[in-house]
Amino acid sequence: MKPQEYAEFDATGLARALRVGEVGRAEVEEAAREALESVNSEVNGLALPLFAEALAGSPDGPFAGVPFLIKDSAPMAEGVPFSLGSRALRGVTARHDSDVMGRFRAAGLATLGVTTVPEMGLSFSTEPVRYGPTRNPWDLTRGVGGSSGGAAALVAAGAVPVAHGNDGAGSVRVPASCCGLVGLKPSRGRTPCGPDIGEAFFGMACESALTRTVRDSARLLDALQGPGVGDKYTAPPPARPYAEEVGADPGRLRVAVTTRAWSGVPVDPEVAVVAVEVCGVLARMGHEIGEATPALDWEDVLGVTVPFGVISTAAPLLNAPRRPDPALLEAVTRRLLEEAGRMTALDLAAAFDAQNRLSRSVWAFFTRYDLLVTPTLAGLPAPHGTLRYDDPGHTFRSWQESMFAYGPFTALFNVTGQPAISLPLGQSQGGLPVGVQIVAPYGREDLLFRVAALLEEAMPWRDRVPPVFVR
Repeated sequence: MKPQEYAEFDATGLARALRVGEVGRAEVEEAAREALESVNSEVNGLALPLFAEALAGSPDGPFAGVPFLIKDSAPMAEGVPFSLGSRALRGVTARHDSDVMGRFRAAGLATLGVTTVPEMGLSFSTEPVRYGPTRNPWDLTRGVGGSSGGAAALVAAGAVPVAHGNDGAGSVRVPASCCGLVGLKPSRGRTPCGPDIGEAFFGMACESALTRTVRDSARLLDALQGPGVGDKYTAPPPARPYAEEVGADPGRLRVAVTTRAWSGVPVDPEVAVVAVEVCGVLARMGHEIGEATPALDWEDVLGVTVPFGVISTAAPLLNAPRRPDPALLEAVTRRLLEEAGRMTALDLAAAFDAQNRLSRSVWAFFTRYDLLVTPTLAGLPAPHGTLRYDDPGHTFRSWQESMFAYGPFTALFNVTGQPAISLPLGQSQGGLPVGVQIVAPYGREDLLFRVAALLEEAMPWRDRVPPVFVR
């Protein structure tokens, strides 16, 4: 199998070819390694050299032998070092598999390496000092989003059909939008976060992946879904496998759309028009479309994400047996640690109050509507250097304000827990990808997959290939 033949497969198609013996695992892995090496020299999406041997996955899993990458975001796989994109965390090695890594292995995925992230995973751009910028295969002068940026770049460039990501404020959906991919944030409690973490980012972060097709996203969620032992949150189990929702009739839906950011930041007309076009397609399918939005105070969103971000990031660093050297941390991380020392229990209580107000409003909204459609980002993929995490002029709040000016639509649903998916349903006049976010009521990933599959058929993206792609 040649690398360019390998790159034409999605994960589901490649798994089938392996299962029926059309190709062998060794030749698929060889093609994947060649593909990774060829495109990584341009996009810079690998945090470490490729593993000498793939991390073992079950030979009987639904994705047995499919090449895969994990994100440099946490202790993921036993014996694999992680750094959270920071120069200050060199040499930290995972002592055991995380729960989600165990499920990736059970699914049969063949893990070949680790992908880049911004420092501490706290940016919508993947441009850490440690690795340098990860570049967008659609335009190497532009960023890939964050924090699952390396994963998005390498999937979009055809090097792997699927790669691990997680999403605490948009970290799967934002890179999916920047790179022309499918990015799902599951419902709170849908995928496991243990055993080392009780509730990732105070329950705002979810484990997931980036894919090129809706069916891959659905089948992978089938492999990942369900709480781990002792997980704090538990989403309601699906009525049937998510793979069976792809192509299923969603019924007639009440669909709300908004292209106005809750924070009031301007939204690029090239981005907004795609969300409107998507609703036109849904209207022609017979769905009821109306312009509507949850009622909320944007200050409450910052009132949750700022203290949650400070405390959830600072606690493991400050409580570590060996604290990181501040000189090796980027500016926003240093400021975050300073601010953590001044934060009180009353600040955290106020954040929970703000989360409650937002959750009540958004959950009430979904008693009136079945779906909400928004842009994923406020603009096109940003040029490198637009978001500057190593700028000493930032407080943590001013950093989040700048980040959410770029991506204002995603974090709300991490705060409130609903599932959301970004689909690559448009392109700019200059050929850059434009993502559209679709949000469903809590626990209704089945509805997301039904509608996403219809849109994939009506507004196909499979034949769009970036200039940097496996050749």
